[in-house]
Amino acid sequence: MQLRRTRREHAEVSTESLNDIMFFLLLFFLIVSTMANPNVIKLLLPEAKQSQTLDKQQVLLQVTADHQYYIDQTMIPEADLKGALLDKTAGMDKPTIVLRLDKALSVQDLVNVLEIGTEIKVKMILATKNG
Repeated sequence: MQLRRTRREHAEVSTESLNDIMFFLLLFFLIVSTMANPNVIKLLLPEAKQSQTLDKQQVLLQVTADHQYYIDQTMIPEADLKGALLDKTAGMDKPTIVLRLDKALSVQDLVNVLEIGTEIKVKMILATKNG
């Protein structure tokens, strides 16, 4: 008597392309996560019934493309810039200098002005154009 062996068919799942799919998913999520800004913290700020406005004391310093310096619409020679800024901010509690530099100027020109602000210990803010 001859016994037949029954052949069982085993189910197979092809996983050869699974590695490619997982790689593309990982790549997609890495690219998307770098586009999101991780430095943003969303906060719901508390509300106050009374508000207090701070009166900041500002000095406007403008530098044109041909290196002409203006402090509050008054032209100042480059050599006298530090002294003029010291005189202008002398009586102020926490002076802030708003810098408006022409975009044709180099970064070194900006650094030169910022060094003067560091020497006289005032806060400097660079004004930019929106859009």
